[in-house]
Amino acid sequence: MESLVSNIITNASLPVLFMIIAVTLYTLSKGADLLVDEAVALSEELGIPKMIIGATIVSLGTTLPEASVSVMASIAGNSSLALGNAVGSVICDTGLILGIAALISPLKIQKDVVNRHGWIQFFAGLLLVLVSIPFTSLRYIFTRGGHISNLSGVLFIILLGVYIYTSIKWTKNSKDENLSTEESNGETGNKFITLMKLVLGVVIIIISSKILIPTVQETAIRLNVPNSVIAATLVAFGTSLPELVTSVTASIKGHGELAIGNVIGADILNVLFVVGSAAAFSKEGIHVTPDFFKLYFPAMIFVLTVFRLSTIFSKDKLKRSSGFILLLTYIVISVLSYL
Repeated sequence: MESLVSNIITNASLPVLFMIIAVTLYTLSKGADLLVDEAVALSEELGIPKMIIGATIVSLGTTLPEASVSVMASIAGNSSLALGNAVGSVICDTGLILGIAALISPLKIQKDVVNRHGWIQFFAGLLLVLVSIPFTSLRYIFTRGGHISNLSGVLFIILLGVYIYTSIKWTKNSKDENLSTEESNGETGNKFITLMKLVLGVVIIIISSKILIPTVQETAIRLNVPNSVIAATLVAFGTSLPELVTSVTASIKGHGELAIGNVIGADILNVLFVVGSAAAFSKEGIHVTPDFFKLYFPAMIFVLTVFRLSTIFSKDKLKRSSGFILLLTYIVISVLSYL
């Protein structure tokens, strides 16, 4: 499909490219509307908090394409791509996406649910750093880097299974607590239809993103925009577009819990699923370059810490001030990465 889309875009005239951009932006917004509306409906029908729906079903849907690309790259011998993709996505999701979403509208949070998943998000990032550190040769960490072994990858996959099992258990408990409202809601058939519509929303967002980004990239080239600018903006933006459009739409519609759940779940999956699979299936694990220890790991831990502190000290909403700090953190990290 990607080769077909690429051929069409390459051979299209500039007016046609602008038309494709307009159409995909429209379908992208409609897909996000559908995804958010059906996720909220599913949450209400099952009696499960929106944040849990966001941290499981929605985040899995928005990160699955990225995860599959990273795993295939790892099998092909380019496992370092998966690490960069995962760490970059955690920084972007937590800093840029939550920052923008909170600035649009303060994000409602359910403290106990956010704390459960939020600590898993934080310690998953911390564990990624720990398994990358070459403890037997620490003095060379900033010159030779580190290594994530196959065993560490297997450990991450096991932890992913534990996370999924625990999330299901928490979901059941949340459902039991809301059993009285559940009894008055729709039948199983209606829930299945809602779930199918939610999946359709994910598919529309992913396909629209796959068409929109290369189209914008080709348009930028035709308009003589420098390659460095394209790489630093459009390509980086494109990898997080599904999470961004979903979280922003949820924020606009007043479902902040869904936006927060989407980002937390995506971060956990990026570490445990993307890095774990890449390390487990690669021949010799993942080589961690010195740049990660100099900038990207500290940046990831910092932005996760800012988010954790923001949720801990917030009462019932993640305020605009927290969103500003998260967004500013992302901007500073982005600037430093190009110095």
